[in-house]
Amino acid sequence: MSSVYVFPGQGSQTVGMGYELYKNNNDARKVFDTADLVLNEKLSDIIFNGPMETLTLTANVQPAILVTSVAMFRAAQIPLPDYVAGHSLGEYTALCIADALSLNDAIKLVRLRGEAMQNAVPNGQGAMAVILGLDINTLQNVCAKAEQETNAVCDIANDNCDGQIVISGATVAIEKAMEIAKENGAKRAMKLPLSVPPHSRLMAPVAEKMKIALDEIEIKTPRVPLISNKTCQPMTDVNEIKESLIYQITHGVRWRESVLNMVDLGITDLTEIGPGSALIGLVSRITDKIVTHKLEI
Repeated sequence: MSSVYVFPGQGSQTVGMGYELYKNNNDARKVFDTADLVLNEKLSDIIFNGPMETLTLTANVQPAILVTSVAMFRAAQIPLPDYVAGHSLGEYTALCIADALSLNDAIKLVRLRGEAMQNAVPNGQGAMAVILGLDINTLQNVCAKAEQETNAVCDIANDNCDGQIVISGATVAIEKAMEIAKENGAKRAMKLPLSVPPHSRLMAPVAEKMKIALDEIEIKTPRVPLISNKTCQPMTDVNEIKESLIYQITHGVRWRESVLNMVDLGITDLTEIGPGSALIGLVSRITDKIVTHKLEI
């Protein structure tokens, strides 16, 4: 019997998240105050008071979710599990929790990551959509057909669980893929309210910037293994971790496979730490062999 803590990515934010912790817990307050100092701005004010349009800017929401998740973990004063994992951005939180990344470096990295993503593609030219009711192989064929017909990028961004897959790329290709997906039996195809197309080849300039940034900071061997978005397997080698963080920017998050491999690793207990409970919802749709919890403080 093993345990894992999992950390959410972009999309789980709400205005006011972490505010009660900030008011009532010294350990949590230090985390938010550290973010304000590192970024030389009041990120905490944006997190606690919004407006939502400002919080959801990619450059703000990525450090906001990381900081809120770390604050929850530190306030809870719970021991490390056997493994950690994160969905996209959540990998940085997981590495911070496992003492592979310092909090200061993690905040700087995700702010850079968010800014670079925001600036990589002109507004309106990138898009994401969630496709419900198709398997991964069918959707890969859909993306290939959409690319062929539009001569534009269309990639699998998140393989979340059976029947829920997110695609990312050029707006024209994503819209074409939504049409083709419906023709192939998709229950729904919905564009997401994001103009940034993460986990697609359009993010190549971001990967280059993150490579430079990651080469300049120290990553230590994590105290517990990270179950990687890239390989779906436990990872402790520092160089492999760096490569994985760069790789995930232009490639999809293999969440469904990661959870299935958690079962193979003997993990029976999973706790989601951070705003929202999207990940435990996905896990419950992937397997009934893992007991899920949401950290409540």
